[in-house]
Amino acid sequence: MAEVSESKSIKVGKETYAELSEIAGELQLKLKRPVSIDEAIKHLTKRRKKGVKISDLAGSWKISDKEAEEIKTSIDAAWEKWKIPE
Repeated sequence: MAEVSESKSIKVGKETYAELSEIAGELQLKLKRPVSIDEAIKHLTKRRKKGVKISDLAGSWKISDKEAEEIKTSIDAAWEKWKIPE
């Protein structure tokens, strides 16, 4: 038998709605099927319950000291070329 759930209305700002729509779109691409805002919110709350945080990625990228220095040098060079328009 199908799950019967009670619907509730909530108010969210334009920015929040846009972010939820973006998340729903990303899920739709991943799952290859339509995804509702409700499903996007469920996805976010499940991730929160699992304790998934961006900081969990810390230390997951293994590079040598030489590679890290090359990246830093490249970024420093890019900043040197960047100028604020007057």
